[in-house]
Amino acid sequence: MGLWQRIYRWLDERLGISDAILPLIQHPVPHTGWDYVLGSAVLVAFIVQVITGVALAFSYVPAPNSAYDSLQFITHGAILGNVVRGIHYWGASAMVLLVAAHMAQVYLIGSFKYPREMNWLTGTLLLLLTLGLAFTGQLLRWNQDAYWAVVVGASQAARAPFIGDWLARVLVAGQTVGGATLTRFYATHVFLLPAGIFVLVSIHLYLVIRHGISEPPRPGRPVDPRTYVKQYQELLHREGIPFWPDAAWKDVVFALLVGSIVLALAIVVGPPELGRPADPTIIQAYPKPDWYFIWYFALLALLPSGAEDYFIIGFPLLVGILLLALPFLAPYGERSPWRRPWAIAIVALSAVSIGWLVRLGYQAPWSPDFQAPPLPISVTQSLQGDAVHGAQLFRAKGCQTCHTVAGTGGHRGPDLSDVGSRLSPDQLTWRILNGGYNMPAYGGTLRPDEVQALVDFLSQLQRR
Repeated sequence: MGLWQRIYRWLDERLGISDAILPLIQHPVPHTGWDYVLGSAVLVAFIVQVITGVALAFSYVPAPNSAYDSLQFITHGAILGNVVRGIHYWGASAMVLLVAAHMAQVYLIGSFKYPREMNWLTGTLLLLLTLGLAFTGQLLRWNQDAYWAVVVGASQAARAPFIGDWLARVLVAGQTVGGATLTRFYATHVFLLPAGIFVLVSIHLYLVIRHGISEPPRPGRPVDPRTYVKQYQELLHREGIPFWPDAAWKDVVFALLVGSIVLALAIVVGPPELGRPADPTIIQAYPKPDWYFIWYFALLALLPSGAEDYFIIGFPLLVGILLLALPFLAPYGERSPWRRPWAIAIVALSAVSIGWLVRLGYQAPWSPDFQAPPLPISVTQSLQGDAVHGAQLFRAKGCQTCHTVAGTGGHRGPDLSDVGSRLSPDQLTWRILNGGYNMPAYGGTLRPDEVQALVDFLSQLQRR
């Protein structure tokens, strides 16, 4: 008997590996495809997040006067700190993607039906806690973008009917974002949410072992609670294979692939630069949440102002209710996606819509561009008379932050590159003085000569 065999026998006699653990990992499962590896990949991604999070916690200081500097030290001074922070950053994106993909796959193949309703419910709660981890982790960077993104989020939460003020106070731990907010987000991110995920993962795995991995659906074979369990056991007896190693090798290969991609991104791209430290006295910030929330902010920005207040709380609440009610609304019947075309349509429409909103969120045409460069020489060199002063006012008064001229400026308002060909001087004057949709009225802030200079400048912007 070799050394390793003797060590295993010693441990087995004391821990009962052969009696308690091996039967669990070698339990029979149906033949499954590569789409079944997503659940295990989520678990591996979470474990990686815990390990890298603990490593970061050794150097991170959750205090307003130290958080930013401690992250700078981790990124640029600590041994492999940049890689560890990069793994944690890209791993968070991977975990959100994998959780969403796993839920979409479970929905498509109808694995939420009898007897696995509780599996779906715990998975829905795990999705919620995963998004909570992603949200609370953003503020811990304590830079300008993170600070003002939470300020914007809190102000949006405060606009929710009835519970807005209470929700905002709970979120920021007081009236304003500050040290108490950072402490609350840190405790929630490091202790509360991971503990909840550990509990739910344990329940989720127990339910998976209890009810077994759902077999690939077959058209024309609906779920019938009177016969399903018996048919499932017969399938396992007839075609089942041990989870380890016959089925688990796919999980291992996919987890290694995802881990390799995250590690490559951490080394090659690295974590995002922190930029400026959080400073509430500097409002020249362009806050954007991370990509897994920016689609929702884009959706809010596209809504009419009157509907936004109700949508802020109503939309997440509606989605949550639908997800939790799903296994009770359709507990039986067909599982095959080819017999449930609406399921394919819902997943495809959701994926396309979120992708489009993410892209739109990064473009943010509704936000002023405070970093817009000066007007190009091709525009200013041909100006005559008061139009020269009008071009200077166009930038000094902030018009350029919302309007584009010759490809330069913001996209919140219409492109004015050829506005002189479309509007008369009287129309331009009326618009400047009275404003319009999303445009303030400047009649009380501009002198008559300044209005005239702006009109002369805009009138000379002709179609070429």
